[in-house]
Amino acid sequence: VQLQASGGGLVQVGGSLRLSCAASGSIASINRKGWYRQAPGKQRELVCAITSGGSSNYADSVKGRFTTSRGNAKNTVYVQMNSLKPEDTAVYYCNALIGVKGYWGQGTQVTVSS
Repeated sequence: VQLQASGGGLVQVGGSLRLSCAASGSIASINRKGWYRQAPGKQRELVCAITSGGSSNYADSVKGRFTTSRGNAKNTVYVQMNSLKPEDTAVYYCNALIGVKGYWGQGTQVTVSS
């Protein structure tokens, strides 16, 4: 499985961004697609995820502000990020889970300026 993330950038506090992640390869086997982020000096953390059945979950820090969804083609996953805060600044990575094996895309930088 190959993952290609896009959509990062620089945004002001309170602004919005939408990240996209396109998967190719054995996409029918993907159980869950997720977004993680890693800020400088911090561990990578789960931001949100959506299963093949459509169930989603979110980190407490982004609930009510971020929404993850799947594209019509089902090989794409999005995260709509609203009301962005400086603490959302990080490199965002998309992840695909097949069984217990995870696949990672390249990161995309999100910077929220105050």
